[in-house]
Amino acid sequence: MILELSDEAYTELVESSDKAIFIDFYSPMCGPCQEVLASLPHLENYFKDEAIIAKVDVTQNPRLAKKYEISSVPFCVSIGAKDKMVKDYEVGAASVDRYIRMVQKAQGKGFFSRLFGK
Repeated sequence: MILELSDEAYTELVESSDKAIFIDFYSPMCGPCQEVLASLPHLENYFKDEAIIAKVDVTQNPRLAKKYEISSVPFCVSIGAKDKMVKDYEVGAASVDRYIRMVQKAQGKGFFSRLFGK
């Protein structure tokens, strides 16, 4: 299930989750945002229960947009499962493969993790 996050629900989700989180910040009036939103089900199917896939409408949640200093959308972030820090981000629409790599990085499964076992 793709979660629709709000200013209020964000903190609780991030603090209580033991999974990597991918968040798509979007606006309903943004064309490229609709492309990213269409790719979220693919991410959900790829990761199943291994990661949380969420979206945030920046027009309805200005505090979250301000927290991440979002000046243009789409804007996507991946948040680490253990340290709750932003591990990667993308401004603008990208490929599903790019978003998969972002989540894998947040899971600790990125290139260097595989190479050096960290």
